[in-house]
Amino acid sequence: MKQISGNIVDVVNERIYKGVLHIENGKIQKIESADVVEDIYITPGLVDAHIHIESSMMLPAEFARHSVIHGTVACVCDPHEIANVCGVEGVNYMIENGKHSPLKFYFGAPSCVPSTMFETSGAVLDAEIVEKLLARDDIYFLAEVMNFPGVIRNNKQVHAKLDAAKRIGKPIDGHAPELKGEDLEKYAAAGISTDHECMTLEEAEAKIALGMKVQIREGSAAKNFDALLPLLGKHSENMMFCSDDKHPDDLLKNGHINSLVKRAVQKGYDPLKVLKICSFAPVKHYKLDVGLLQVNDDADFLIVDNLNDFNINQVFIKGEKVAENGNVLFPEYKPKELINQFNAEKINLNQLKVVPTGEKLKVIVIDDGQLNTKAEFVYPKIEDGNVVSDIENDILKMVVYNRYNPSEPTIGFLKNTGLKRGALASTVAHDSHNIVAVGVSDKEIVSAINQIISSKGGILACDGNKTCLLPLPIGGLMSDLDGETIAKKYEEVDAMAKSLGSVLAAPFMTIAFMSLLVIPEIKLGDRGLFDGRNFKFIDLME
Repeated sequence: MKQISGNIVDVVNERIYKGVLHIENGKIQKIESADVVEDIYITPGLVDAHIHIESSMMLPAEFARHSVIHGTVACVCDPHEIANVCGVEGVNYMIENGKHSPLKFYFGAPSCVPSTMFETSGAVLDAEIVEKLLARDDIYFLAEVMNFPGVIRNNKQVHAKLDAAKRIGKPIDGHAPELKGEDLEKYAAAGISTDHECMTLEEAEAKIALGMKVQIREGSAAKNFDALLPLLGKHSENMMFCSDDKHPDDLLKNGHINSLVKRAVQKGYDPLKVLKICSFAPVKHYKLDVGLLQVNDDADFLIVDNLNDFNINQVFIKGEKVAENGNVLFPEYKPKELINQFNAEKINLNQLKVVPTGEKLKVIVIDDGQLNTKAEFVYPKIEDGNVVSDIENDILKMVVYNRYNPSEPTIGFLKNTGLKRGALASTVAHDSHNIVAVGVSDKEIVSAINQIISSKGGILACDGNKTCLLPLPIGGLMSDLDGETIAKKYEEVDAMAKSLGSVLAAPFMTIAFMSLLVIPEIKLGDRGLFDGRNFKFIDLME
């Protein structure tokens, strides 16, 4: 029997006491109080309450190797991205891959594949398929219900999925940016229990008042932690921390949920309350079999030097040490099979020509660090009867191109990328993951898109004959390489994007969300420019 002594952080009973853990067969068999213990703190392991593993560009087993060193023992995962490309096969692929690591992955049934019926994805998960997924023991919740208009307007398919989750007894995750008033009341009344899209205290408090739990998000593109942290003062019992989307270099360099623990404690919040938010709250909400330092629990815990600096010395999952002093203690797993769906044909310059049909152009305006956009009306730059990128005013042509079925590219215009040369392209394009590209000229955009097509998926920056590409052969979303190599290559592509003039903190993550129709105000999908408030297509010019 293994024994570990220290200052035990008991988030269940909200106390810290000196004690000894007795561990056998992966469980805490006994806890004894003691007067003299090691000068360390034993805390519950950290849980990311909402994440899309795909955004790390790593497979789950590889993601585990780079998150356990930061004290993460479990992740509540929405496999929405791979499901939009490969359907149920993609969900199963993620679950099976995650089994090749000790980190505990808890996957949900994607509720919105596609996220709306206004775009083309690689699969459709209807209510019947979703109910079958929810009935499985390895599916823990109905993943974020992004189609909030469908909830409010009583869409039959949407409500059939909600009813199935309630009937089976599994929690329902939400996604309701800027929703308020009667619409928000109806959304919450449908049984949707969480939201990770809050941007302001007012928005978060309105949702909490209706019984929803707020997941404070700090990802690589969307950062709401500082704005929402004051909730911890009055509403800690209704909060969780999550990353939602985490890029590989960000995870390796800046940590995971542990970085939010440190920041919250440094702001003066009680470490006991902060740790409860990162463990007890998601464990109880999603009914996870993650240990909370109680007798008969799985022995999932961290050993840290102190609660202020929160330096993680050791990480245990089911009683086995999986990380120590920043080093992972379990091997890399290489998948035997890769899955993808990619049928796009190369495009030509004529397909990007935009003939002026009005006096003013509707432009998507980026707010760096946020997923929401604004619409702006500008006078277009026209050359030879073609509306083109206006580099001087930072208004660049953007293209979304269906990669699943033969079609024509759709075109919009994006403001605030900062690009002065070249183009960027990616198959990480939420949520349907068609090809998204933006560039300073039609020629550069065509080059970027055609190189992405040749690679069958990836993220790419190009400038004339110079190209930097991170191939993503698994669904056009993930690599089968090790995390360090993925992060290094991602940094190279990111650095090239910035050398071309991009002023965005995370250029590719930001551009990936410019095709996410369910986040207001204006986005571009593979079928056209879209009004995310009124859920309808709109004209590019008027």
